[in-house]
Amino acid sequence: MCLSKKTTGTERKISLFKPSTLIKNVMVAPYRQHKADGDMWPITWAADGNLYTAAGDNQESPMNFWRVEGHPSEREWGPPPFVYLVDNMPVDPKIYCQQPNVHQKWGIKPASLLSLNKTLYFAVELMNFGDTLEWNRQRNISSWIITSVDFGKTWNREASSLNFFTGRVASPHFLQFGRDYEGARDRFIYAYFPVGEDGGSYWENADMLLLGRVSCEKILDRSAWEFFGGKENCWLRDESKAIPIFSYPRMTGENHVSYNAGLKRYIMGNYSFTDFNGQPMPYHQGSPTWEADKQKSQLTLFEAPEPWGPWSLFYQDDDWGVSGGYQPSFPTKWMSNDGRTMWMVFSGSEEDYNFTLQKLTLELF
Repeated sequence: MCLSKKTTGTERKISLFKPSTLIKNVMVAPYRQHKADGDMWPITWAADGNLYTAAGDNQESPMNFWRVEGHPSEREWGPPPFVYLVDNMPVDPKIYCQQPNVHQKWGIKPASLLSLNKTLYFAVELMNFGDTLEWNRQRNISSWIITSVDFGKTWNREASSLNFFTGRVASPHFLQFGRDYEGARDRFIYAYFPVGEDGGSYWENADMLLLGRVSCEKILDRSAWEFFGGKENCWLRDESKAIPIFSYPRMTGENHVSYNAGLKRYIMGNYSFTDFNGQPMPYHQGSPTWEADKQKSQLTLFEAPEPWGPWSLFYQDDDWGVSGGYQPSFPTKWMSNDGRTMWMVFSGSEEDYNFTLQKLTLELF
């Protein structure tokens, strides 16, 4: 397993995870490619062959929608993919940011995207920037799903109720398979939900992930959603009884998971914000240290044979990005046929505050 040499206090926590017996080493390209502006970038492979993604806090908008064409260059100075702005404000904050505890200007963010049967399902979350002084995590209040049948040119903003997901499951992140959900394991849609031990949903430094699923035909029917109850065939309608499928106390991110068909494994990237001693510290805590020294984060990568795990660690970097990287994902379109090459999409502070790409090459046992 390839670990960062700058391991610190997080070593104690990361020992919770078993090392992968499939992936021996990860070679991370020394260069990154950058495009567009903004952060978060949840991504899906649509029926027209393009990738579609969304970003926050750019172009004077809290959230916008983008099309990604082409493929990352194999050369350090080669051209990156083309990233086109499709819709600068698919959801107007003046209309949809007025619920209690939601930031009224910047409280809309992209949670996840999914392409299924030539329709784009866009999970939009409402949030604030922290409401607990002693542990000021960015809290997700609720989320709902908007849809498009013309690749984001127009949207049905009331495809679901505004409080479709709340509480423990306020922030859904769809499991990604192939083009337009091709190669899916079954006829269910799966989604991961970050949650804290206090029952709140958080963008950063949560404690665990829950797993939900719904029939492909009923994605917009909230009563049809069910949640993992601890065993493969145990699914519960009551999310309050759901059992975590991943636990990393105060270090769990709003994670994305993609199926690597070549390896027959589910790949998950986790991000954790820390102080400069390696201890958990939310991005928006706003301490004097954060203001003076910018931000630091940890990247951990996991693989699993099933959507619910068990998750095995195959990469760790305790000082990731220029100044705190976050929200890694692995578009299935950019995975090699044998699964050993993947491109990581992420964002972060300073020069990484954009659509950032980095190539990973996997060495197997």
